[in-house]
Amino acid sequence: MIAFYAALRAIKLYPLEHSAVQRTLAELAQVAEELRAEEGELEFSISGEFIFLNETRLRLDLSNYATFGHILTLCKLAGIGAIHVGTKGAARDWSLLLSLLGSETKSSPAERFKEIVSRLKEAKIETFQLDAPAETASDKEFNEEAKAAANRTYSQSVAVTKDVINSVRIGKTPNIRKIKRVVQGIVDQVLNEETSLIGLTAIRDYDEYTFTHSVNVCIFSIALGRRLGMTKLQLYELGLAALMHDIGKSRVPLDLLQKTGELTDEEWKWMAAHPWLGVLVLFQFRRQQEELSYRAMTVCQEHHMKTDLTGYPKCVRSRQVSLLSKIVSIADGYDAATSRRVYKTEALAPSAVLEEMRDNPRRGLDPVLVKAFINLLGIYPVGTLVVLDTFELAVVSAANPNPESLSRPIVKIISDAQGNRIAPPLQVDLAVPEAGGQYARTIIKTADPDRYGVTPGDYLI
Repeated sequence: MIAFYAALRAIKLYPLEHSAVQRTLAELAQVAEELRAEEGELEFSISGEFIFLNETRLRLDLSNYATFGHILTLCKLAGIGAIHVGTKGAARDWSLLLSLLGSETKSSPAERFKEIVSRLKEAKIETFQLDAPAETASDKEFNEEAKAAANRTYSQSVAVTKDVINSVRIGKTPNIRKIKRVVQGIVDQVLNEETSLIGLTAIRDYDEYTFTHSVNVCIFSIALGRRLGMTKLQLYELGLAALMHDIGKSRVPLDLLQKTGELTDEEWKWMAAHPWLGVLVLFQFRRQQEELSYRAMTVCQEHHMKTDLTGYPKCVRSRQVSLLSKIVSIADGYDAATSRRVYKTEALAPSAVLEEMRDNPRRGLDPVLVKAFINLLGIYPVGTLVVLDTFELAVVSAANPNPESLSRPIVKIISDAQGNRIAPPLQVDLAVPEAGGQYARTIIKTADPDRYGVTPGDYLI
């Protein structure tokens, strides 16, 4: 994929006869032939937001995020679902294919697909066989399995978190290994297929907020850490710290946590003490089982500290807030602001929360990490209810993998212009134009789910 992307970029930047173009084309042809010779075949295909090389799904991480996003977008715009490399391809063959793939046009994907196939045929290039996108039974099975796995991981995580917090509240010491297995499951799920798991964070359970919040913060933190290029081991450590970030609230009286009115000064002191109370809880865990990183304690202490060291608890000497704490602080703030709680019955729109996190310096968040978080979730995060310029109502189901198309996510249209519900919902990628190069649908505003009687989470399970 790197060679493929490098050749695409070179063709876009330089004339075909330029040495840089010829070199990258030669490298691509060589790599492709080596793979074809080694495996007996070579097929590059896309399915949803995934790229496959033969039968192997390529992993998306920080190092290849832009590359994958660009290739996915070009293939979708060209109406290409798969490229079979059947015979040894010369640099000339690849040159024409990539030139056609990267060319700007106002044609619809279906029309472009026909144009590219026709041009290759006219040039008598038989190296490639192109297929249009088609969701096969195996694709559907994979998507269903991914959703089922995400649901299992999420449910188990909430159950274990609930058990941990309740155990601490009554003075019992929970099994740290059980907690670590939960975090490992979340890390594995995010690395394998993060979209389904992130989608579940939009399912808000008012009665289980304390537990779902911890799990959501863990998911968001791990997903952001992945985008930052953290190793699997680092993601485990980040996830454990994120899951335990609010453990100190198990030492705060329940009636205080569930109070609907304004807190008194004395009550606020109790609430503001939960970071260092959490450190004491985690220190006790470590003393008894010796399986907990000190970094988790640091995150517990710092997750309400701002980058300028204001916030709480009060910092008595100059220090640097740790990277893990900055990540968890962003995930914590986002999930809290977009959730209903006993003392906050109105949740804010996800897009409005991201905008405020980005533009309000008083939040004290790391601006670089906030930008990375927005790139992760998109301008319209999963679970956002939006109104399209067709007056259809839709729920955002996934961020667009192309960083240049953050304002055009993948949505599920749930009602038509007359307000009639569509069942099952129609999934549409807003970044794919129709004939003439115009977009068939564009988001014009976000909407309040309560006003329309919609529960976005119902469309993400």
